[in-house]
Amino acid sequence: MAQLLVRNLDAAVKEALRRRARSHGRSMEEEARMILCQATQAGAWSSTAPSPGLGSSMAALFAGVGLDEPIEEWQGHGAEPADFGT
Repeated sequence: MAQLLVRNLDAAVKEALRRRARSHGRSMEEEARMILCQATQAGAWSSTAPSPGLGSSMAALFAGVGLDEPIEEWQGHGAEPADFGT
């Protein structure tokens, strides 16, 4: 088994790791191993596929909702509060 030494770890990070390990009933070393294993599992991290931007994510979220025309840009127009008839 390989070993890894982490130097210059912020005290707050170490304390958060200690609390997290305690809440899971593990040693700090075991908790760190679990975090590293989860972070490096296949599909959890990839340097070849960048994550989509906000616009792409929103477009994918609302794809197929029935909007046939592009939405007109609203920049430069004033906004008015909604009137709910009260």
